[in-house]
Amino acid sequence: MGSVVERVADEPQPPHRRARRARDLTSVGLRRFLPDGMARESLGWWLVTRAGIFLIAVSAPLLFNRGSDYPDVWRAWLQWDVWHFKAIAEFGYANGEPSGAPLAAFFPGLPMLMRAASWLGIGYVGGGVLISAIASAVAGIYLARLAQYEFPHALRFGPTAALIWFTAPVGVFLAAPYTEALFCAFAFPGWLAARQGKWGRAAILVALAATVRVSGIFLAFALVVEFATSKRRDWKKLPWLALPAVPVLGFMAYLKQVHGSWFAWQEAQEKGWAREFTMPWTSLMHTFEAATKGHFPADRTDWTWMFRAELVALAVGLILLVWLLWRRSWGEAAWVGSTIAAFVTSYWVYSLTRATLLWWPLWIGLAVLANRRPWLGRLYFALAIPLAVIWSCAFFTGRWAG
Repeated sequence: MGSVVERVADEPQPPHRRARRARDLTSVGLRRFLPDGMARESLGWWLVTRAGIFLIAVSAPLLFNRGSDYPDVWRAWLQWDVWHFKAIAEFGYANGEPSGAPLAAFFPGLPMLMRAASWLGIGYVGGGVLISAIASAVAGIYLARLAQYEFPHALRFGPTAALIWFTAPVGVFLAAPYTEALFCAFAFPGWLAARQGKWGRAAILVALAATVRVSGIFLAFALVVEFATSKRRDWKKLPWLALPAVPVLGFMAYLKQVHGSWFAWQEAQEKGWAREFTMPWTSLMHTFEAATKGHFPADRTDWTWMFRAELVALAVGLILLVWLLWRRSWGEAAWVGSTIAAFVTSYWVYSLTRATLLWWPLWIGLAVLANRRPWLGRLYFALAIPLAVIWSCAFFTGRWAG
């Protein structure tokens, strides 16, 4: 004999009730594929900030490069490392150094996607801009979710972290065809999966991040530390943690076939960017010298200012590392600490400003401060947004922007 609920459910219903029930079921099904409130707010901030950066991309070269050639809309985006990614996308690794730099220094994830996106008819640079646009949107959503997961009692906290990340002083590199946005699109959801104890998913995403830049090695190390110190660890999932080594070893094997050396990546870094191993105190000495007025030619003051920015980024990273150790966030401390160690053991510290975009604990930490002390949030935006405009103008006019 069925229950009362079952008997009522089996009774014939009027047509208007059946139609309404069908609409409700359809609505529920559609909502499963639509962004939730947090994702919609994060995407809103993404759209506003992308519009601002694209406006600067169009206007800055016209305003500050008077008399220079400005043939097409993608010209402003083709700066610095974008030349190298474009060369790999167009020619691969086995055709010399068409961009004027040893291309083995760059991992294949981004340029291979740029090549695929170019089939849309927007060229390699346009494809790279499209990839960074999509990747930064995905990364922003997962940064918001990660922030909300770590601090669940803070209302509307997640989108604040995404907004702070989008408006970072070096945020132009989340829009340009650089590796930061794509790496974060894998790293942020990967770390969220790790925090939730979903180790297989985390390993897959970290492995994808490792196809994009060498930072994936440090992220894989941090994942191992997180697994070892997590209350959610499952020793049956331990073999998954070896997965991120596969793309790195695969790239090394490929370079061995092309250039005859398993360590062609490191050799290219040394050849093109003087990234040979250096003791930290010597590296800092070189960086301080580069940040000194008069070290570079008078017409390259952008180099001097960028090295000063590198020292600021290093100080921020050390403060962040101390905070993570105080919170006993061992995995995140391993991530930030290993990244800093890699930069301060090079000839000098540079490109660390861009690497700060990969430090999700930094942007979540700033969101914590903004949530607890609103005046600090207002201070951050008052400083970060003008700096972001300056950094964007520098990049789009061909000045070194880190």
